[in-house]
Amino acid sequence: MNENAEGVRPVLEAHGLVKRYGHVTALAGADFELRPGEILAVIGDNGAGKSSLIKALSGALVPDEGRILLDGRPVRFHSPADARRAGIETVYQDLAVAPALDIASNMFLGREVRRKGVLGRVFRLLDHKAMQAEAGGHMQDLKIGITSTKQAVETLSGGQRQGVAVARSAAFARHVVIMDEPTAALGVKESGMVLELIRQVRDRGLPVILISHDMPAVFEVADRIHIQRLGRRVAVVRPAETDMAEAVAIMTGAAPGNLAVAANDNETT
Repeated sequence: MNENAEGVRPVLEAHGLVKRYGHVTALAGADFELRPGEILAVIGDNGAGKSSLIKALSGALVPDEGRILLDGRPVRFHSPADARRAGIETVYQDLAVAPALDIASNMFLGREVRRKGVLGRVFRLLDHKAMQAEAGGHMQDLKIGITSTKQAVETLSGGQRQGVAVARSAAFARHVVIMDEPTAALGVKESGMVLELIRQVRDRGLPVILISHDMPAVFEVADRIHIQRLGRRVAVVRPAETDMAEAVAIMTGAAPGNLAVAANDNETT
């Protein structure tokens, strides 16, 4: 069983991930570790390999080398569907919602609940009432203010649309929720709402991976920050112990990676 120096087994971890595209190396031996019940931010300059890292963890990319472990067991994802079946849900920057459909339909998109008995088994009729009730419960749990789950998503604000995507992921995730730039293109008020949603998901027991360029947001909600540069992890820092300027300096290469912190925060063996 892989445990870190604090005796905590990571929920999701990666060791030595490599991904090459011809002469370009996107991941150059990248390591990663997500602990139970934490919000882990992943930051890095353009070309640092953070997108490739997250794609590997979410099944959208198959690394050429290295290994990924979920709850200490090796896994190999060949598609996002594989990762979803393993309990890893991702909220992408473009949300992947269907604006013309209502909230409940978006919550269960691709995972629709069929009516019981012959109507569902033979005629494949959907149980709209059950989906609306369950969707309403998830939205209420996360304190997302909506009038009805029958509302079309296109009638919602940007923050509410993000809320639908987050609620959908939280509803189906069993292990991890990955959030890719969740506050991009949102105003201050709606960004604050999304950050509160991230905390609520964490508080419900699901660790969250947050990929973001929004440094104030990262320092507001993250428990730890994974800093990626040149295709690999160069440091892991804690917002309570590191200021924003230092993190940016490490991220851009103006300061060396804090390898001591990375080792203490646990390179598993």
